[in-house]
Order: sequence, then C-alpha cells, then structure tokens
Amino acid sequence: MPDNSRFIATLLTWAVPTIFAIIVHEVMHGVTARAFGDDTAARAGRLTLNPISHIDPVGTILLPGLLIFLGLPVFGYAKPVPVNFGRLNPLRAGMVAVAAAGPLTNFALAAASAFALRWLIHSPDVAAMELAPAAAGMLEASVWVNVMLAVFNLLPLLPLDGGRVVAGLLPRPLAWRYSKLERYGFIILFLLLYMGWVGPLIYPVIRTIAGILL
Repeated sequence: MPDNSRFIATLLTWAVPTIFAIIVHEVMHGVTARAFGDDTAARAGRLTLNPISHIDPVGTILLPGLLIFLGLPVFGYAKPVPVNFGRLNPLRAGMVAVAAAGPLTNFALAAASAFALRWLIHSPDVAAMELAPAAAGMLEASVWVNVMLAVFNLLPLLPLDGGRVVAGLLPRPLAWRYSKLERYGFIILFLLLYMGWVGPLIYPVIRTIAGILL
C-alpha cells in the first residue's frame, strides 16, 4: 500500500473515533448541566451530535491530525459547551457531576468499544466480512482514544475536568483559593507537557486501563 494511502487509512481509523469521543464528551457536560438546572448549552444548540456545532478547527482537526501524522498519542478538544455554574442546583454537587460527566462518558465509550471489538472478533460471520479489519482497527483506536481523553481530562488542574471536580470537593475557602489558579491553568499545563512530566504520570494509567479493556 502506498505511503499516502496508508496514512489516509490510519487517519480515518483514528479520526472518526477521536472526533466522536470529543463531541460526546462535550455534549454530556451540557446534558448533565441541564439535569442540574442549567439549560445554557441546550439554548445554545449544543446538545447535538452534529459535528458542525462542536468542531474547533485546531483542537478537533489540526491537533489530532498532527499527532496521528507524528505517530504520537492522540487527543484533542472541541469548543467547550457553555455552562452557567451559578444556575446549578445544588451548586457544588452539580459542578462535580458536570465536570465528571465528560471523562466518565469517555470511559463508558471505551468499554463499549472494547465489548464491540470482542464481539466482532469472535463472531465468525461478522469477522469474515470485508470491512471487519477496518472496523476492528477503528474500535481498538476508540478504546485508546477514549481512555486517553478520560485520563488526561481527570488531571487535577483547572480548567480541566479533574480540576473542577477537585474544586467542587474541597471546603469552600480552599476551593475559592484553588479556583484562582484557573487563569494560569493552561500555562501550567503547557509547561508540564513541555517538561515531559505529564506523559510518565498518565501513560502507565492509560496503558493499564486500555490493557484491561482489550
């Protein structure tokens, strides 16, 4: 297979589950927020699986595509679903639930993909189909992508989901002080990534979870 064709096949194998995982992650933030009393995302038309409503040109397309091209672990992001945390009731429980909804959804998608992959492999009629290898590759990619997204987003650093969970669980005085770090969150995250501290922390967790599922 020519190199260009191989790259396109790899791109499709990873791009489809990556975009789907990112979009469902964001939608579930909005769905959970609505369950706790905030319909901001619903009124903004963001509770939809239509990619056009969620795609961020850099985070959803360019960044994952570049990582695939470089052969690096794939992750990305979509346009954040708007949430008015002040409208959540109860506030602190709602904040924790909304933040946790995204990563938990990715874990659920990873488990569902692993289950579907096992079914595909062990079903003789389906496994014999011409498209089965492509489907199997996409399902395996879905497991890895969703686990990576979940684990990365659970880092206890604002504005990541893990940081919001921590802020919602801390006593109010500590939560207020902790939340003031959000303005520096992306700078801290990029510094940690640049210094290579994030990879050794999360990759063993990612490999362990994906290994259990697969």
